[in-house]
Amino acid sequence: MRLLRLAIIGVLVTGALVLVWLSVPSNSPVIIPEASSSRNPGMAERGAYVVRAAGCISCHWDRKGAGIAFAGGRALATPFGVFYSPNLTPDVETGIGGWSDEDFVRAVTLGEGIHGEQLYPVFPYTSYSAIRVTDVLAIKAYLFTLKPVKAPRLDNTISFPFSWRALMKGWKLLFVDSPPTAAWPRGEYLVRALGHCGQCHTPRNVFGALDGGAHLQGNRSGPDGWRVPALVGATKSNFADWSVEEIAEYLKSGVKPDFDSAQGPMAEVIEDNTKHLTSEDRRAIALYLKSLNQH
Repeated sequence: MRLLRLAIIGVLVTGALVLVWLSVPSNSPVIIPEASSSRNPGMAERGAYVVRAAGCISCHWDRKGAGIAFAGGRALATPFGVFYSPNLTPDVETGIGGWSDEDFVRAVTLGEGIHGEQLYPVFPYTSYSAIRVTDVLAIKAYLFTLKPVKAPRLDNTISFPFSWRALMKGWKLLFVDSPPTAAWPRGEYLVRALGHCGQCHTPRNVFGALDGGAHLQGNRSGPDGWRVPALVGATKSNFADWSVEEIAEYLKSGVKPDFDSAQGPMAEVIEDNTKHLTSEDRRAIALYLKSLNQH
């Protein structure tokens, strides 16, 4: 009986410590290179391009509700509930106008909000963790040139226990890997980090984490219920037959080699983001995707 009581006490103490750990706001350190700042000359101009490559507009613009670009409010339906994107304009009260460079880098790369709250991985920080800090700061510099829009964030409609943000701490321990230390080639960087293509084109497990062993192999339950095709693997259909030039053209115009056109979320990705990239960057993406289908 004494051993049983000790075991029960141990479980209760451990549980209490875990609850305390989950409940404490996070403030993880971020490393910003010396002399790097979102206020440096040329950063906003650079950020205008990086924002396109990072796909920020499509998610942070409630087109159907006649919203304003970057002011958030877009609903994203997932198996866990409906999430609403936040306001990225520099409004101090409802946007990011009061955020420091450190706050912004922490949110984008670590998934931690300005008040230490955990961000849900519907925001693709699991991919953005590999973005270069200078590119993150460039994005912030551009966003701070926008006209402030007062647009309070809408409440997500997700059920318990997923509605308890603190659980994301444990989720991160289980499913978030450290970003790569080696520099990726341009195409891989655009696909895996900035463009975060795997967030839609990779299947997820029952906990909503990306299946790392099936990277870019398609997702039956994509954004808003769309079935997202595979870009690599056995189920990639005829995508493997596309040439580098055809992939690059698709990213520019949305026209497929068979003259069909992009639909659903991909049509938005092309219209808002990839068609604005340089031809060199679209080709780099195409070359990287093509390389994955040569094994």
